Amino acid sequence: MRNKIQELLGEKQEFYLNHTCRTIDKKMLHVPSPHFIDEVWTDSDRNLPTLNSLQALFNHGRLAHTGYLSILPVDQGIEHTAGASFAPNPLYFDPENIVRLAIEGGCNAVASTFGVLAAVARKYAHKIPFIVKINHNELLSYPNSYDQILFGNIREAWNSGAIAVGATIYFGSTDSRRQITEIARTFAYAHELGMATILWCYLRNPAFKQESIDYHVAADLTGQANHLGVTLQADIIKQKLPENNGGFTALHFAKSDPRMYSQLTSSHPIDLCRYQVANCYMGRAGLINSGGESRGATDLQEAVITAVVNKRAGGMGLISGRKAFQKEMNEGIELLHTIQDVYLDPDITVA
Repeated sequence: MRNKIQELLGEKQEFYLNHTCRTIDKKMLHVPSPHFIDEVWTDSDRNLPTLNSLQALFNHGRLAHTGYLSILPVDQGIEHTAGASFAPNPLYFDPENIVRLAIEGGCNAVASTFGVLAAVARKYAHKIPFIVKINHNELLSYPNSYDQILFGNIREAWNSGAIAVGATIYFGSTDSRRQITEIARTFAYAHELGMATILWCYLRNPAFKQESIDYHVAADLTGQANHLGVTLQADIIKQKLPENNGGFTALHFAKSDPRMYSQLTSSHPIDLCRYQVANCYMGRAGLINSGGESRGATDLQEAVITAVVNKRAGGMGLISGRKAFQKEMNEGIELLHTIQDVYLDPDITVA
């Protein structure tokens, strides 16, 4: 297991595996563990059914009883069009094969649309935890407005046997304030019914892209998006891995402090991700990073790097879709298992 991970990291294994965070000390974090719900979430006001749903999420798949999560998300049929998403492997036009990939891939859960999960709910809802993604950017309105709209309601998700719901907010977009209030109400009702909540805390604004630098993936901006997400009481935050920093200062907006860049972060990817974790109430809400798009031959290496960065930063796991389903199923299963191996390796520790 360790040899394969080291081989995939190549000449960068020292950089990733032996780094020590000298920004935000790991002792300040609530680190994922087999007892995370007992040690962290039972202090909160989450009701017992919600805690049961979270425990069910943590008790499934190859990462069961570790405190870490491996989730297969397949909502790209709406977000990126079905044709573009499933052309690499048309098998996944059929919802059953999406769920099969999650099960055979050893995932804690499968996250997908109302339609996908409802199509196979009676056959599979009791075999793997379902997470219903309740809103989407449907991509067919022209011109695209980058708005997330609800495709159903929480009661529908609950009736399908789902134990959790997921939603996206495009922070910084024209419609972000409506999305914030909409999802705040929606998540509150989900918690009333005992469902866990996962928030895709994404940024969307053309102004966030300056020449050759895309601040949609800046540590300071994504960290603040995370902070807004946990304020909405999301149990788990999904976020892209940061690739740069200094978005607030470069864009000349919001508020920042020089210590955000000199003391709380460095240029190292693990330190940048640590800042994202810190903004999730120091890990009281779990941070799962996204796997990103499929680039073909480099997918396995990129997935392992993302998993190592997330785990060593104090994150809770990985949610990887396109890298897993845009290839042959056996290759997708191998990729998911390799990601999980990072979290199962006791020698890969929090930095």
